[in-house]
Amino acid sequence: MRRGSGVGVVLLLALALLPAPLLGQDPGGGGSTAGRARGFRLEPNYPNPLNPETRLRFFLGDELFASGKPVVVSIRIYNVLQQLVAVPTALNHPEGNSVPVDVLEYTTSGLKEAFWDGLDVSGRKVASGVYYQQLVVNGESTVRKMVVAK
Repeated sequence: MRRGSGVGVVLLLALALLPAPLLGQDPGGGGSTAGRARGFRLEPNYPNPLNPETRLRFFLGDELFASGKPVVVSIRIYNVLQQLVAVPTALNHPEGNSVPVDVLEYTTSGLKEAFWDGLDVSGRKVASGVYYQQLVVNGESTVRKMVVAK
């Protein structure tokens, strides 16, 4: 047996023991279709794999604004242990480009963007690996997988 081959075994065991997907995610790891039926969708982030930053795109449909009220949006990044890693910031939002997308109100439909710099909530660069972006719109959630590669 080669030296260091135990690391591969530990990694395989860790992958086998991963928790269930985040709420709203399909078991295959892609984005769910649940949000599309409710008037929103989470697009793939770009670039993916990312190093060290990425843009997160999501679409808010006209039907979400039929009541005349703003739509409340949150985006969160989680690791495979479902621990909160980061909250991206809005791009081209009326409140500014550095506003966290955390219970943030949107007043118009269309394609929206957020930015993640690859740092965790403590300001440290995240490790290479699989992460999940969760989009919550008016309390409804959808999730998409992304990869950090260094």
